[in-house]
Parts: sequence; structure tokens; C-alpha cells
Amino acid sequence: MSAAALSFADVQVRFKTGKDEVRALDGISTAIQPGAVSCIVGPNGAGKTSLLRVAAGLLALDSGTCTVSGRALSDWPRDALARRVAYLPQGGTVDWPLPARAVVSLGRMPHGAALFRLSSIDKEAVERALVRADVVQFAARRVDQLSAGERARVLLARALATEADVLLADEPAAHLDPAHQLRLMMLLRQEARRGVAVLLTLHELSLAARCDRVLVLDRGRLAADGPPSEALSDAVLADVFNVGAVRAHGPDGIAAPVPWKIL
Repeated sequence: MSAAALSFADVQVRFKTGKDEVRALDGISTAIQPGAVSCIVGPNGAGKTSLLRVAAGLLALDSGTCTVSGRALSDWPRDALARRVAYLPQGGTVDWPLPARAVVSLGRMPHGAALFRLSSIDKEAVERALVRADVVQFAARRVDQLSAGERARVLLARALATEADVLLADEPAAHLDPAHQLRLMMLLRQEARRGVAVLLTLHELSLAARCDRVLVLDRGRLAADGPPSEALSDAVLADVFNVGAVRAHGPDGIAAPVPWKIL
């Protein structure tokens, strides 16, 4: 097995809300491999975004360790980490009326690129990202004039333009129509085939079933970790999500759970 791209060892993160203390992450230990699409699912408040923010170096640990390519996050210079790990936050916004192509160009900044002075290598990376995210057709339009789904694809292209070894994406399927949700999963699969370690959060269990591996979080703890057939079993869905599901069997052999009733 290849070396882990990301590794979490007994990760603990706590938040204080008044006099109370909430354990956002409680003893998470797992490793994410390159060349695979891994996803995190769980109820609201389970710690999904917190785990991604830890991996991106944006959320401090109370205890435990997180490593990128075997090196502790604290030992990575910020510019080097930004080239190694691309992060697409949830509900990302753009506050300036920039053309979509300019927004995607921001993904090259970790490589030292200036927004309007890109090298030929930077320009090629931006064009590849525009094509992969299917946003070439409105690359010249201002992002504040795009729909939420179109804007989400532009922001995904920005993350792809970095061409990092690790791609973290928080709810990238939100706002996308069904066709673009499926296209997203195909794109992430292509990134994995290039050797990228992909880790994303999802609410759509049917999309999670298309991943190589599923991590199920529940109240900050790792409730299940394995292939979708195991991590999304009827028992896990009942215990963690309090739902029963039917299985939609596709021609590719994927049995996607579709929540059907509240238990």
C-alpha cells in the first residue's frame, strides 16, 4: 500500500459555547490514501467540516496529530502546504465582480502566480481546470452573475487549478443539478486516477456510494470507515442517521442507499 497522503492520529478538537464544551472531533484516527476518492458523511454537526479544516491546516488541534505526506502540519511552510493541499470550502463565495477565468486563476497563487500575470504553465493549468469543471462556456462572465450551481463549479475549477496532491472539498455537490452531481463524481474519480488523494464531504448518500471509501462521523467520533457496502450498511444508517433505506442498483454494480423512512 502506498504511503498515506493524510493521516489523523487521535485528533481532538473542542469548541467552547458559553460554559459548555463541545467535542467537534473526538479521537479520530484514520489515513487517507492517494489515488482514491474518500468521503465523509454524517448528520449535521457530526464534525465533517471540522475534519476537513484540520487537514487544510485551518483548525487547530487540542490534541493528536495530523500529517500530510508523513510530515506534521505544523512543520509545513504555509506556501508549500498550499501547493500540496487544495481546499474547497463549503458555500464558497466570491466578493468581487471578477470573470470566472480570473477566479480560477487564483488557484495558481500558491505557485507564485499573480492574478493578471500568469506564466504559460499557469495558463495551461487554468484552461485544464476550466475544461474539467465544465465552465469554459462562461469563463468570461462575472461570477456574481452566475447561478449558485455555476458558481460552485467555478470554485471547484479554482481548486483544481492548483494541481495539488490532496484535494479537500466540503459539500461540492451542493447546488448542483443531478447531471452535474454525477459529472462531479466522475471528475473526482479522474483526479484520483492521476494519483490525487480526494477527500470530500457529502450529504447525498447515493453519491457517497460511488466513492472508494466512506468515513461516517457521529458526534465527533468515527462510527464507520470502509467501503460503501460496509460503511453505509443498514445498521450504520439506522444507528447514525436514524433512517431506513432502500437500495438502488445501477448497471455499474453500485447499490446506492436512498433514505426511505425515519426510524
